[in-house]
Amino acid sequence: MLKLIAKAKEHHVLSKEELISLLKTDEYNNAIFKAADEVRKKYVGNEVHLRGLIEFTNICKRNCMYCGLRRDNKNLKRYRLSEEEIVDFAAKAVNYGYRTIVLQGGEDDYYTTQKMTSIVSKIKSLGAALTLSLGEKNFEEYKAFKEAGADRYLIRIETTDKGLYEKMDPGMSHEERKRCLSDLRNLGYEVGSGILVGLPGQTVESYAEDILFFKEIDADMIGIGPFIPNDDTPLKGAKAGDFNMALKVMALTRLLLPDINIPATTAMESLNKNGRILALQSGANVVMPNVTEGEYRKLYALYPGKICTGDTPVHCRGCITSKILNIGRTVSSQKGFRGNRDFPKFND
Repeated sequence: MLKLIAKAKEHHVLSKEELISLLKTDEYNNAIFKAADEVRKKYVGNEVHLRGLIEFTNICKRNCMYCGLRRDNKNLKRYRLSEEEIVDFAAKAVNYGYRTIVLQGGEDDYYTTQKMTSIVSKIKSLGAALTLSLGEKNFEEYKAFKEAGADRYLIRIETTDKGLYEKMDPGMSHEERKRCLSDLRNLGYEVGSGILVGLPGQTVESYAEDILFFKEIDADMIGIGPFIPNDDTPLKGAKAGDFNMALKVMALTRLLLPDINIPATTAMESLNKNGRILALQSGANVVMPNVTEGEYRKLYALYPGKICTGDTPVHCRGCITSKILNIGRTVSSQKGFRGNRDFPKFND
């Protein structure tokens, strides 16, 4: 096993069978985490990129079995931010020192292409990089967002197990999800994806396939977090994902894709009070603090136990900065494009 870890650390290649053998045992977890941290340091350095997250709508037309924003959840108070609110939160985040803004929301058709391109162009005028996470769109919509100035797009594959995906995401197509990733790549976005770890029916074999899929598409950012059951979803009685398995899948992803951006996800800290720090020490190099204000922080209820919903953006900025400095890392002043270059990798 130690030879496999050394191989991954040196050559960034493992077969599906080799990944499965590492995923099946916890005996070598610490060695995997240490190797991933060393690869992270070698390829992306000690800087941690902070990205200000604006959760601008909790209305979603989808009905994913695991998500608190699902269409059929009648227990959630719904909201939409106005264009003015979104741009105001973004401007404040830039003043707090964020170099990237992330706009994330449910799949809400109220935000037409025209509305979104206006929002994108106004945020870009603030001088920040911009990541969008708006779900499945067609090629022309993605193209319009890119032309308006969007730099990155995040759309999780959730699982590469087609049968499980279509069971967990009723009415959705795995091929369509992959089409979105392909379109984004062809349009020159930095492409982000990721998975949940611990969905009912997931196996170590599917995690191995997930990691190899990330490598196959040469993703620029991968977000990995544990599944946390929500009482307002059909999976309310399911077992939560395992923190250590999520951490290990993340670390192995770093070993195979050494120069990508990997966030220490909020869900990690919802299961472990030191979750984001442990993730930063096991291969992660990005944190996405919430810069949404007011009651909206609580209402973006993907899963229970979400951290920092009662905090202010200023408090979150100071808190995570302190944690980063305490482990000997620094907060980056760059926009954090892949390879520590301050421009998109696809531009000439």
